[in-house]
Amino acid sequence: MIAETLAGIALVKSAVDGIKSAIGTANDIGDIAGQIDALFAGQKQVNEARNKKSGVGIGDQFGVESVAREVLDAKIAAERLQEVASMVDMRFGPGTWRGIVDERAKRIQEAKEAEAARRRAEKLRQQEMIENAKIGIAIFALVTVVVGLFIAAIALSG
Repeated sequence: MIAETLAGIALVKSAVDGIKSAIGTANDIGDIAGQIDALFAGQKQVNEARNKKSGVGIGDQFGVESVAREVLDAKIAAERLQEVASMVDMRFGPGTWRGIVDERAKRIQEAKEAEAARRRAEKLRQQEMIENAKIGIAIFALVTVVVGLFIAAIALSG
């Protein structure tokens, strides 16, 4: 878990450094989009490591060092994110960062909704297959009974 947090905070720091070095010469936001993606990915790693507690001993979860590291890394990531927000707004105009964050949230929500719709459709397809299998088995059983009765009727009459 500590390694994940360290990797996340290192990704945040390197993304911020990359943005700082490129923002002055960036012609549009696309020139620093890769670093912004890395910044969000690093922040996500820090937050996930902070929230991930399974498989960790009680001492590791509640130890002062662990708690302090998690809190401080999350605060550092938030500070770096705010720093980038200010730089982007200063370079590309007020509200640019808010627009990026809002569009990202919208796309994440759309992806979650699309995934939920895909799961619902898959579940519906599975239910339909089960129903079709039940109908197929019932028809097979009915045909078998009818054929059996027909053969029995021929055997009795002949």
